[in-house]
Amino acid sequence: MSFATDALARVQALADFGPLPRVRALHLPPLPAADAMRGEFAALELEDGSLGLSYVLLGDTWAGLRRHAQRHDLAGADALALARGCAGGDPVERTLGFAALNALTRRLFDQAGFVPPASADSLGALDPQPGETVGMVGYFTPLIPRIVARGARVLVVELRADLAGERDGVRVTLDAAELAGCAKVLATGTLLLNDTLDATLAHCRGARALALVGPSVGCPPDPLFARGITLLGGSWVTDGPGYLRALAAGESTQDLARKFSLAPRDYPGWEALLERAAVRRA
Repeated sequence: MSFATDALARVQALADFGPLPRVRALHLPPLPAADAMRGEFAALELEDGSLGLSYVLLGDTWAGLRRHAQRHDLAGADALALARGCAGGDPVERTLGFAALNALTRRLFDQAGFVPPASADSLGALDPQPGETVGMVGYFTPLIPRIVARGARVLVVELRADLAGERDGVRVTLDAAELAGCAKVLATGTLLLNDTLDATLAHCRGARALALVGPSVGCPPDPLFARGITLLGGSWVTDGPGYLRALAAGESTQDLARKFSLAPRDYPGWEALLERAAVRRA
């Protein structure tokens, strides 16, 4: 069973507690400049204000959403039906599906009064040590100098052949099988969107620390922890209306959301959250 199927089974349980809010709108960012670090994420807004984020610069996803804007006018759409797209093969539908999955997850967290801990470490609590090789799935450019400065080596798994090679304590490879030599691995939420999570984790069985990070990582944690992920890092929006205004304008959302880190020891579990939500509604 794929991660997406597992996550959908959790979210489906929300419908057993009554009608779910429908979609209010899909908010798309402007296309960022090639060297910009903003505008990478869309936000799906539910009628109750819950937001779910999803990366839109994978392949031609952003262009597909913009090109077929009328098709993706999602006001009034069934959020749960939209979420089911995350298990399909179409990249755009997967992106929208994960946004809906994330929005419904945030709704449950809010209803249960659960707030994940704030992140105190952008390195995913990996604590690089001299002589270690830290694996990266995706090029976390700002983090690499900090890891190398601690005396660790970095192995980056990339899709771009032009980046392959070795330089300054960093090896960039196209072969994910090389992750087998890494005791610690940091990966982006893109693995969820391009359906490579399970295949990548198969190469990480020897890792004792596996961090999955990024604003797209807002879905049910249970199937991720069950697959050996030791830390989830995502974005917790603290000012929904302000976040949406900044997103649409291509401005920084840094002060409108905070980063969180969630480890299995800090997470009560999906069933416990459902029970908490039911008690709070009673």
